[in-house]
Amino acid sequence: MREKGAGSLSDIAMLLMSLGVILIGAEAFTNGIEWLGQKLKLGDGAVGSILAAVGTALPETLVPIIAIFGIGKETGGVDIGIGAIIGAPFMLATLAFFITGLAALLFRRSNLPLLLDKKVVQRDLQFFLIVYTTAIFASFLPSQELKNGIAWALVIAYGIYVVLILRDCKGACNHEKLAPLYLARRTKNPSLVKIIGQITLALMAIVAGANGFVSAVQPIALAFGVPVFVLSLIITPIATELPEKFNSVLWIRRRKDTLAMGNLTGAMVFQSSVIMAIGIALTPWKLDTLALTSAVLALCAALIPYISLRRKGVIYPTTLLIGGAFYLLFMLTIYRSLNL
Repeated sequence: MREKGAGSLSDIAMLLMSLGVILIGAEAFTNGIEWLGQKLKLGDGAVGSILAAVGTALPETLVPIIAIFGIGKETGGVDIGIGAIIGAPFMLATLAFFITGLAALLFRRSNLPLLLDKKVVQRDLQFFLIVYTTAIFASFLPSQELKNGIAWALVIAYGIYVVLILRDCKGACNHEKLAPLYLARRTKNPSLVKIIGQITLALMAIVAGANGFVSAVQPIALAFGVPVFVLSLIITPIATELPEKFNSVLWIRRRKDTLAMGNLTGAMVFQSSVIMAIGIALTPWKLDTLALTSAVLALCAALIPYISLRRKGVIYPTTLLIGGAFYLLFMLTIYRSLNL
C-alpha cells in the first residue's frame, strides 16, 4: 500500500510538473509564432491556422506513430494509435471549444461575439467537416487499396487548404505592437534565427511536457481498469491537445480571437487530413462503435459554430460552450460501456 501511494504521489507530481512545462512552452510558442508571422508578413489567419496549428500538432502526430511502430500490435499499439488519431479532433471540437468559450466569458465578463475573421474560421470548419467525414467513411471501405486512395486524397486536400489560406493572407499582416521576443527582449526587431530558435525550444518543451503528462496519467488511469483504447481515446488526446488549449486561452486573453480560434480549427483540419491519412495508411483503420460515436459527436460539435457563422456571421462564447455538452455526453457513453 505504501509503495502504491508513493507511486501515486510521484505520478501526481509529474502530472503537475508536465502541465507547468506545457504552459511555459505554450507562452513562449505563441510569442515566437506571432513574431514569425510578422516577419513573413502573414495575417492572423495564416499564423493561427497554419503556423500555430501545425506546430502544436506535433505531440499528437508523434504519439500514434510511436504507438504503432514502437509498441506494436501485440501490446495494443494499433489501438493506441487509432484512439489518439480519432480522439484529437474530438477533444478540440468539444473540450477545447468549451474552454475557449469559457475563457472569453471569464476574461470579458460578457457574451459579445468573438472578434473573428469570419472567412478564415468558416473555411477551417468547412474543410474539417469535409475531410473528417471522408476519413471516417474510409473505415467502411472493403480494401486497403481504396483506403490508401482516401489517404492520398486527404493529403492533397490539406495542400489545397494551405494554398487557399496563404493566397488570402499573404501581405495582409495587421499585427498590433507585439510583446518583445523572449530571447531578444532588448530589440524591437529580432532576427529570424532567434525567432525560430525560440519556437524550436518552445516546441521541445511542449513535446516533453505532453510526453510527461501521458506517462503520469496512464498509470493512474490504468489503476482504475480503463481499457487501452479508451485510455488512448480520452487521456492521450487531452495531453496532446493541451498546447492548443493553452495557446488559445492566451490569445483570447489578449483579444486575438482569430489566432485563438484558428489555432484550434486549423489543427482540426491538419489532424483530420494529414494525421488521419497516416492512420489510414499504417493501420487496418477499422473503427468500432465507440470510435464512431466520438467521430459523430465531433462533427456535431463543429457543425454548431459553423452554422452560427453561416447564418449570423458571428460566434458567441456561449456557442462554443455547447462543445462541453458533447464531451460530457461521450464521457457518459464511456461510463455506460465500462459498466455493461
